[in-house]
Amino acid sequence: MPKDAAVEEFAGLVRALKARDGRSYEALGRRLSVSASTLHRYCSGATVPEEFGVADRLALLCGADEEERRALEAAWTEADRARRRAASPAPTPVPAVSAAPESNPEPSAPEPGPGPAPDPSAADPSAPEAPRARPRRGAPAPLLVAAAVALVVLDLAAALLGHPTRTASAPAPASTAPGRTAAAPLPFTWSIGSQLWEGGCGHTYLVDQAPRAVAPPPVAADSGAWAGTHGAVHGGEALVRITVQGRSPSDAVVLHALHVRVVDRAAPLPWNAYRMDHGCGGAVTPRHFAVDLDRPRPLARPVDGLDASGAKVRKIPAVSFPYKVTSSDPEELLVSARTAGCDCRWYLELEWSAGGRTGTVRITDGGKPFRTSGTRGRPAYVHDSAEGRWITDPDSGWTG
Repeated sequence: MPKDAAVEEFAGLVRALKARDGRSYEALGRRLSVSASTLHRYCSGATVPEEFGVADRLALLCGADEEERRALEAAWTEADRARRRAASPAPTPVPAVSAAPESNPEPSAPEPGPGPAPDPSAADPSAPEAPRARPRRGAPAPLLVAAAVALVVLDLAAALLGHPTRTASAPAPASTAPGRTAAAPLPFTWSIGSQLWEGGCGHTYLVDQAPRAVAPPPVAADSGAWAGTHGAVHGGEALVRITVQGRSPSDAVVLHALHVRVVDRAAPLPWNAYRMDHGCGGAVTPRHFAVDLDRPRPLARPVDGLDASGAKVRKIPAVSFPYKVTSSDPEELLVSARTAGCDCRWYLELEWSAGGRTGTVRITDGGKPFRTSGTRGRPAYVHDSAEGRWITDPDSGWTG
């Protein structure tokens, strides 16, 4: 299949950045926390990053200026649209339903007669008066007169009893409380990647569907669309990458701590486990923060990484908080959250300070908690590319 022109244009920009830098795929991949093979797929146009943050970090590492970064983002946006179009199934046509003829409307309920006048003390004095509706054609004139008289009586009673009359007014802005000014914007930006695979290829999803109803595993860049289509949940481990970048080149933002908050625990999901690749392993394991969701109070613990891309295995030392970020020196935090005994919903809180200000940012998955469920004892499947179907993983202990 020929490559989309937008994807090829983006891949050409990525190749030019790598050629300018001169470092190997392994060396650049270590800095980007992706495998060498994943970076090579970006350069060849075989796949497109799921988020622009990866490409933007590559541009910063390779010395791209602001104009080049904007051009790269525009190219990524078009390439990402092409990728999503290719990954989305064609919509099923829905038969048109003809509208009912206007000449045969459904019978409406009988018009209520005039009721007792409302109690002025039960009305909400702060609510704006609803606009008076135009009388329906054919409405009895005595009813309209009675309604007008009732409104006049209500206003007079409110004035005599000291209650303010209800007048329409522009509502106060909901985001600003009385006596307070609007909150200043954060001195940094942040983004996440929540559909990451270990080494760029190894991951397990839980799906509540039989193998024949599950599509073949996607490439890692299309994992978000695949998971959304199948209602998949991370099985056993969820990898979350947080990219934080300051807004100023000189005024640094200090990141002090990362907290884990579990908002719900339930029994592990009784679904099938689908492994995206069998026996996959990457040459580089980036340093990260390990989280044990099965503990009563999970903590984000810094863990060393390993680089096995060379002749000798090299340790990548873990770095604990605090971190400093500016617009030209972003930081990437990789969180590995594991569970064996629960269906856990959780989020993260990032503490920061800058220019005399302090605060905490809640890190979620698009406004919802992250979700990870244990896979122990569940039927596990791997995909047989030769036969084009899911088969039972022999390592799972299940047969069939």
